[in-house]
Amino acid sequence: MSLTDYTLDGAVAVVSLNSGENKLNLTFVNSFMKTLNDIETATNANALVVTSTHDKIFSNGLDLDWVVPTINSGNLAAFTEFIIGLVKLYRRILMFPMPTVAAVNGHAFAGGAILTCYFDYRFMRSDRGFMCFPEVDLGIPFLPGMMAAMRHVIPVNVLTSMVLEGRRLTGLECEENKIVTRALPNETLFGEALAFAKTINKRREIIFEIKKELYKDIVYAIDVEDPKVIASGRFNV
Repeated sequence: MSLTDYTLDGAVAVVSLNSGENKLNLTFVNSFMKTLNDIETATNANALVVTSTHDKIFSNGLDLDWVVPTINSGNLAAFTEFIIGLVKLYRRILMFPMPTVAAVNGHAFAGGAILTCYFDYRFMRSDRGFMCFPEVDLGIPFLPGMMAAMRHVIPVNVLTSMVLEGRRLTGLECEENKIVTRALPNETLFGEALAFAKTINKRREIIFEIKKELYKDIVYAIDVEDPKVIASGRFNV
């Protein structure tokens, strides 16, 4: 089984994240990017749903078991490649030419929580799992494009407590604060997310054009940031 793969359900491409806790490292990012490219070029899908095969975790963020040794060994080239690739993945999801839905069926922490903010819609498990940004305790800064995406999704007063205090939100709290479309029990989460995706079967080209205006502030923040500078000195893990 690959780290990421997809199946088709009618006009919906369903991406499965298969890497256990789906921690973000260079190999995982490259696999995810390839899967998205394959969906766009090799299918007629007009909507995207992404979920995890782990029963408790959507994504646990940066793979520190990979990141820390990579930095400590002085392999800046690999770490820089990863940061650049991660930024490209986030931008790719944001501007994917079809509506995108994250079916968050477990914990979404750090980079995994940030990942959900680049989707057009989020459905989250109500009976287990938190959304949390623990970067304040980990000593990891947010890139400008990350913060722009987070501000687009999360009310500023809630975001402030999440990023400065590391506050955790349940799925129900995320629904209450309009961060997710719906919070649902695990047994109905994926089905509801898929059914919702099937209702927005639109033409790719018009979706892409609309997203260029809808998300242009986030795209601008992504495009002006310099991941090489971030990789070379601002991470303190």
